[in-house]
Amino acid sequence: MTRAQLHRPQVPQPVGADDRGCPILHVDMDAFYASVSLLEHPDLVGQPVIVGGAAGRGVVLSATYEARALGVHSAMPMSRARRLAPHAHVVAPDFRRYSEASAGVMALFSSLTPLVEPLSLDEAFLDVRGAQRRLGSPRAIARLIRDRVHDEQGITCSVGVAATKFVAKLASTLSKPDGLLVVPPDRVVEFLHPLPVSALWGVGDKTAEQLTRLGLRTVGDIAATPPRTLARVLGDATGRQLADLAWGRDPRRVVSTATDRSIGAEETFASDVDDAAVVTRELLRLSEKVAARMRARGYVGRTVSLKVRFADFTTLTRSRTLADPTDVAREVYAAARRLYDGLHLQRARVRLVGVRMSGLRDEETAPRQLLLDEEGPGWRDAEQAVDRLAARFGAHIVRPARLLDPPDG
Repeated sequence: MTRAQLHRPQVPQPVGADDRGCPILHVDMDAFYASVSLLEHPDLVGQPVIVGGAAGRGVVLSATYEARALGVHSAMPMSRARRLAPHAHVVAPDFRRYSEASAGVMALFSSLTPLVEPLSLDEAFLDVRGAQRRLGSPRAIARLIRDRVHDEQGITCSVGVAATKFVAKLASTLSKPDGLLVVPPDRVVEFLHPLPVSALWGVGDKTAEQLTRLGLRTVGDIAATPPRTLARVLGDATGRQLADLAWGRDPRRVVSTATDRSIGAEETFASDVDDAAVVTRELLRLSEKVAARMRARGYVGRTVSLKVRFADFTTLTRSRTLADPTDVAREVYAAARRLYDGLHLQRARVRLVGVRMSGLRDEETAPRQLLLDEEGPGWRDAEQAVDRLAARFGAHIVRPARLLDPPDG
């Protein structure tokens, strides 16, 4: 189903819609490959641009919305795309940049909720019911995601917010580009029924033809058809699926299949920073956050990674593997600080910094080197005590003195 096959339903749209009971978000990057490619070609923003191989049997990987308006779409032979848009600019794909941007987006999602189900490099489902107390309503979380994706990656995304995966994905499609659509549970039928049958999952060209022969052109037509009639024409499984989807019924949960391979945190500064003291102070705060998350999940790790993004969106990553696994913030920060100092930056304008730990192992089974010169309780014991205080009195009840705001005057 393409956006061209759909039309916005003529119902009041969701800017003020009630988002209670809408814990499922579908986030989809807008023209992902083309948008990331344009970061290297800012002079082409606003023009028809095609990403793909320019020679031989090349196909279109992606296209800007300006090129799509001319009929160009992904998987189209490049020769046809050039005929449709002879003045479009063709850009070669850069899969390294795409993977890097995708990793940043997915890391953002995972920092908000553990229930993330990636569908591809550029889209995922999120279940945010466990994050609402900390981050606000589903709509507020959707806005936070859109803002941070734009600030951190320089691209835009569209978000659908609903009670089910099917409706959330459809809502994100209808809100493109750079949009947000909330479909409250009591508006699902009103939202779905005016849409063409092609809006339903599982309805391709062949199925659409069968439905059209029955006189079924909208989702509402399918909803009004007895399920046994649909089953007789389309088969039991497809008939039942379409009958359920036509009423917005979708019992599938957001399933996070990925195991914890790394734990990290990053921060985009409100304005670009060229003061090393400010950057290293932020590295300390991020190291504290990462170490606390590791201890909460029962992990220790060996590899510390530093991420620095500059004002022009150039991004550097450096890593250092420790002799022994750790979950101690002091040790994480020491490694991150050495990596940062090793960049030898001279007043470079920094947009974003991040700290990540990988090489994770269960804390109980990881070997731990005993230090002969360590007497009594060490830093790890102190940080575990802070964890207990934070659980009882709040996250910022105890923190390093360097992270305290200076007194007035």
